[in-house]
Amino acid sequence: MKRKIYENLLKWKNESNGNTSLLIEGARRVGKSYIAEEFAKNNYKSYILIDFSKVSKEIIELFDNYLDNLDYLFTYLSEYYGVKLHERDSIFIFDEIQFCPRARSAIKHLVADHRYDYIETGSLISIKKNVKDILIPSEEEKIKMYPMDFEEFLWAKGHDTLMDFIRNCYKEKKSLGEALHRKTMDYFKEYLIVGGMPQAVLTYNETKDFEKVDKVKRNILSLYREDIRKHADELNLKVEQIFDMIPSQLQKHEKKFNISLLDENARYRNFEGAFYWLNDACLINIAYNTTEPNIGLGQRIDSNSLKCYMMDTGLLLSMTFNEKSIVSEEVYKKILFDKLSFNEGMIIENIVSQMLVTNNHKLYFFSRNEREDSNETMEIDFLISKNEITSKHNIIPIEVKSGERYTFTSLNKLSKKYKEYLDKSIIIHTKDLKIEDNIIYLPIYMTPLL
Repeated sequence: MKRKIYENLLKWKNESNGNTSLLIEGARRVGKSYIAEEFAKNNYKSYILIDFSKVSKEIIELFDNYLDNLDYLFTYLSEYYGVKLHERDSIFIFDEIQFCPRARSAIKHLVADHRYDYIETGSLISIKKNVKDILIPSEEEKIKMYPMDFEEFLWAKGHDTLMDFIRNCYKEKKSLGEALHRKTMDYFKEYLIVGGMPQAVLTYNETKDFEKVDKVKRNILSLYREDIRKHADELNLKVEQIFDMIPSQLQKHEKKFNISLLDENARYRNFEGAFYWLNDACLINIAYNTTEPNIGLGQRIDSNSLKCYMMDTGLLLSMTFNEKSIVSEEVYKKILFDKLSFNEGMIIENIVSQMLVTNNHKLYFFSRNEREDSNETMEIDFLISKNEITSKHNIIPIEVKSGERYTFTSLNKLSKKYKEYLDKSIIIHTKDLKIEDNIIYLPIYMTPLL
């Protein structure tokens, strides 16, 4: 499985030259361990992978007792794993390092020793209980890993050049043409259904069996629920409540998370820790309501108004159709061929949120409800800022449309009221690219290029 993060690992190795470790963060099953081991195999004479989720107590105690005697530590690990170590040409992979905080703290001493390189991987890595008793090493660089994006999905299917052509069309703001657009949308629908979890993608490529893919996704969801019950401590009931309600909350017209549906007396402050836990575990993507569409979106948020998206849309689809233990092949094929009536808007908006986050955008939306003045009532799905900030026109408003026919009343209201703040408006839809009335209509598969 070719992953873009591999190039980041190469860059770290060449630029760091052993002066920092690299921490790969992300949800479980997104491929952190796989990519770390592939990188180690291809770029070092030898490597030792220590999986702290299942390693013996004896190995963990080494990091408590022998940090002042690194010669002994390395000799023991070399003998235990049967791997010969080569100075400046071997790497240690500390897998699931959240289970051994002492090993993470030891990075400072290990990097200073400079004999070997170090990659850490972790899920739920920054939850307070996993770091409260240790000193986080300043020698640690961090990188976040997400589910496979659409281009990586295409690579896995053997289509290595399609996204390059799409990228060129986006740059020149021209359409793909009917035939190629239709073909690309067929691939994108597959991606919507399968999602970006590597195990699900691999299963789909090997079997083309949606039921087997669905089983893989449900196993991953079960794993996440077990993590919640095991690691969320006193928050576990609230965390699981929020997690299980994401599909029903996204099916609402405005898609804002309504806390009162969890508990009629609940307030956001009562569930703030639970949202933080899920976001920190990389299981959800949170969008905040900004009160003004101007530069510095994060400085003007209404913390009581948020949307909660799943980090992987394929997982969301399996959560949505949860009446039975497995979604049948027939249901998935009806979705693929647009022959199933359901709230497709929630799936399309979720995949857009996922693509924006994967490309380093923080999620903001704009929602205002003024009962006395309908001109002030508007709902914009996403706001992002331009890469290059100028004196004005820095914010790009984005509306997501899943149907064939749609209006954009809110977009017109926003453009009129805040024209000094806004750049060109974007409508993300399922049709080909076009530009009309200063609005760019962008096919959904071009979202990562914004």
